[in-house]
Amino acid sequence: MGSVANPLVRQAQTARHRDSGLLLVALFKLGKALFFVALGIGALHLVHRDVGDVALRIASVFRLDTEGRLVRFLLDRADLIQGHQLKRTALFSFLYSGVCVVEGLGLYNEKTWAEYFTVSLTVIALPWEIFELVRDPNLFRALLLLLNLLVLGYLLWVIRRMRRKQAERSSQNG
Repeated sequence: MGSVANPLVRQAQTARHRDSGLLLVALFKLGKALFFVALGIGALHLVHRDVGDVALRIASVFRLDTEGRLVRFLLDRADLIQGHQLKRTALFSFLYSGVCVVEGLGLYNEKTWAEYFTVSLTVIALPWEIFELVRDPNLFRALLLLLNLLVLGYLLWVIRRMRRKQAERSSQNG
């Protein structure tokens, strides 16, 4: 019986401690993937429907004043959306959700390539996010930019910490 327990104990002792920050970022990325899959499905669902009519029904369900400025503005814009735009939105939503799944699973499994991949994609997106925030400042865009900067900062810290550990190991071995 002792021989069975020893390998299990050894395995438990050598199991890697999961980085809770990476786990949180991974779950965030996987949550984004689910959101964009739902967005893509919703866009496809609307392809052969009158988007303005659907928006009007949604406004009625939430008991919004359909004659108010904001709701009227949104209803007018909904009437301009066409099927090919919805199909394109669905395609890009599904593609982006795939990227988020790759990031999320890679970070969940604490893969170094996923850390670099996520840092690269975040850095590439920052100019666009800043442009959008300057063009039309609002709380949502500001929070999105802040969240992405926090993720970027954390991943850069993780990468630097990993490099230091590797340098220490190589100096001890060499």
